[in-house]
Amino acid sequence: MNPTIEKAVTMAVDIANDPTHGYSQANRWGPDYDCSSLLIHVWQEAGVPVKDAGASYTGNMKAAFLKCGFTDVTGEINLATGSGCQYGDVLLNERNHTAMSLGNGQLVHARSSEGNSLQGDQSGNEIRVQSYYNYPWDCILRYVGEGSLVLDKSEPDKLTDDTLYATVCLLPKLQQGDVGYYVQVMQMLLTLKGYTPANTIKTTGIADGEFGSGTEDALNKFKSVMKLPTNGICDSQTFTALINK
Repeated sequence: MNPTIEKAVTMAVDIANDPTHGYSQANRWGPDYDCSSLLIHVWQEAGVPVKDAGASYTGNMKAAFLKCGFTDVTGEINLATGSGCQYGDVLLNERNHTAMSLGNGQLVHARSSEGNSLQGDQSGNEIRVQSYYNYPWDCILRYVGEGSLVLDKSEPDKLTDDTLYATVCLLPKLQQGDVGYYVQVMQMLLTLKGYTPANTIKTTGIADGEFGSGTEDALNKFKSVMKLPTNGICDSQTFTALINK
């Protein structure tokens, strides 16, 4: 199981099972949530910076999630039955609602305050796990960030095409302890520059997306050559140096 997906799903289910968290649009960034803030929050906390990328409500979730390692798998899903949905898939109606698949015909979502204005879940159903249904959904988004970027040294330009450039131009600041898609991008760009982080590139050519000491050492070596501060931080200036040919 992808640990990032596991973390996001577990957090969403834990929130659903905790009556101190209810549905609210007025107070939607915790401890109460609405449908979109719940999913944005759990993915952000899992290390996928969808909120930093601009996700704030259902209408801009798709664009932000696609920038952060998700892909649109709607064509693989039977929306009427949910067949094809996998654990962690984000189900999205861009105008009104969103939920997360738990697989096996189940989903978790913040669905309604049921007329309760008090903080917390007054009925046990404001944020809940339930059987799959078609809202109807406009699209299904699947996280493929970790394990999806495969190093191919024979075609290095694949890592500096317009799509990747648009992604790294979000320029998050990374440091030891961070995990996720942007860390993978940094690790692979370092490798293409000749500074392969120790113990991070698997035999399959996949970066692990975990910013540990090996990644920090490689980053500082690269920054030293580029005459940048060797502070173990990959900031906008560092990313700019990494993506320049």
